[in-house]
Parts: sequence; structure tokens; C-alpha cells
Amino acid sequence: MKKLLFNTLKIVVPIALGVWLVYYSYAQLDGKQRVELFDAFRQADLRWLAAVLVLGWLSHVSRAWRWRYLLEPLGHRVRFWSSYHAVMAGYFMNMLLPRAGEASRAVTLYRLEHVPFERGFGSILAERAVDMVMLLGITGMTLLLQLDKLDMFQDRILAFRAGQATDLAAPDGINWGPWIGGALVLAAIGAAYIVWSRPALRARAMDGVRGFIAGVGSVFRTKDKGAFLLHTFLIWGLYVAMFLLGFQALPSTSDVPLAGLLAGFIAGSVGIILVQGGIGVFPAFVALIVGLYMAPPDGGGLIRPDALAIGWLLWFVQTAMLIGLGGLSLLLAARDRKPNLP
Repeated sequence: MKKLLFNTLKIVVPIALGVWLVYYSYAQLDGKQRVELFDAFRQADLRWLAAVLVLGWLSHVSRAWRWRYLLEPLGHRVRFWSSYHAVMAGYFMNMLLPRAGEASRAVTLYRLEHVPFERGFGSILAERAVDMVMLLGITGMTLLLQLDKLDMFQDRILAFRAGQATDLAAPDGINWGPWIGGALVLAAIGAAYIVWSRPALRARAMDGVRGFIAGVGSVFRTKDKGAFLLHTFLIWGLYVAMFLLGFQALPSTSDVPLAGLLAGFIAGSVGIILVQGGIGVFPAFVALIVGLYMAPPDGGGLIRPDALAIGWLLWFVQTAMLIGLGGLSLLLAARDRKPNLP
């Protein structure tokens, strides 16, 4: 029962947050702005979105290639297509079950190449650590480009929170925001207690720690450090390029300055981290931040309809690619799995 409750909370809470943000973003628009939102969808230049799709796929190809450099010091020389299918299958599973991608990626590689789960999973966590360093580096560079706008960011966040408080207020004047926040905190504490009280889960966590240590060590032991760094910069360069090109799809967003695009990229990345798949959060965060660098929306409000439309279009292109190509890789991996494995 406890395990069922814990697994249910892991799925329901992020999805509920994403769905609420979809509603909140749309509710912020008046009637005219909603018409502008759908007009923006119709006006989007699909050629730019196709370029976004290609760059996104290339970033996943580069990630699959880079992963092989981490596995080699652990004693495993894996085929590129095994690495690629494992990466894409992991993304696909992430769309279905929050936080399931890393585990399913390691399981897929085990079935294709006999790489032990703990080592494969540890190398994935090591990858995540490297990627976090890259994201922090881009964040630092972005902040340096726009120190003069930090007050604007703070005002926008405060206005966003004020809007949340208004939306969460009941007709009788009761503010349900603190109650919902308290319930989420209690749910997190309960989930942590369940994990701590189960020896099997603790043992599994220790296996993960040991695998992570081995994975981090493989970063320093890889014989191709230059190639590993090259692919790391390539992956993140492609991520940023996807975002920049996506904003060319609409005339009204094509002239957003580089500082605004980088700020929007960081906001969208944070949204994906907060809610698996970024549903609702990615477009809302992108629109809130990029809108600072655009003229205020007609009729007032926090969100420009065209900025919100671009956020949704970028999210849709990435999600459709991960579902389509990830599902294909999952099928191909099942076909090519090595025999005598569970």
C-alpha cells in the first residue's frame, strides 16, 4: 500500500502541477489575446520548426555517442546503435512515467550489451552531473548579459506569485495556496519516510551511489577526454540553437535579443527539471521571461500570446520527436536484445 501511494504521488503531483499551469497560462489571456494565441499557431513557419526537430535529433545522437566514452573505462565497448536506442527509449519512458527514463535506459543497455545495471545507471548520473555544470555555466553567462534586468525578473516572479494567490482564493475569500503548499510538503515528507523505512529501497539506493561513484570516475578515466568535451559542448550548443531557431518561426518573436532568448532557454530548462516533460511549465516559464524583452501585451497581463505560442510549439516539437523516435527505439531494442536475459 505504501509503495503504491508513493508511486502514485510521483506521477500525479508533477502532472497536476503541469495541468494547472496550462490552465493558469490560458486563464491569464483575455478573449482577444486567446484569439491572438491561436492565430500565432496558424502563422508559424513550419520550416523553422523542422530545423528545430533536426537539431534536437542530432543532440540525442551526440548524447548517445558521448555515453560510450563513459562506458569504455568501465570495461564495456558498446555499439553506437545500442547506446542510441537506450537513450531514446529512456526519453520515451520518461514521457510515460516520471523519473523512469534513467532506469529504463540502463535496463535497455543491459539487455542489448550486458552492461550491469548499476554501472550503466551510475554513468547516466555522471552524465547528469556534467550536464548540470553546463546548465549552470550557461546560466552564469546569461546573468552577466543582463544584470540590469534582475529587478525586472524579480517583479515578474512576484506578479506571477500574486496571480497564483488570486487564482487559489475561493469565492468565500479563503486562500487555499498555503494549504496546498502544506499538503505537498507533508506528501514529500511521507514519501521520504517510506523510502527510509524500507531496507530494500535503502540497499538499492546504496547500489546507485556506488554506481554513481564509478560513473563519475569514468569521466576522468576516459581516454578520449577531448571527444567527450566536444560532444558535451555540441549537445548544449544544439539545445541552445534549437531554442534560438524556434523563435524565428513567428515574425513577432524573431527579433527577441540574444539575452532574452538565453534567459528563456534557462527558464524552459528549469521548467523541464521541475515537471517531467515540462508540460505546462515549459511554455509558461518561457513566455513569462521572454515577454520581458518584448512590448507589453495588448490588454495587459503577464503573458504575451505569441511568446506563449512559441513555448508551446517548441514543447510540442520536442515531445513529438521523443515519443515517435523513442517509441521506435524501444521496439527495435526489444527486437535486438541479446538472448538468455530476463
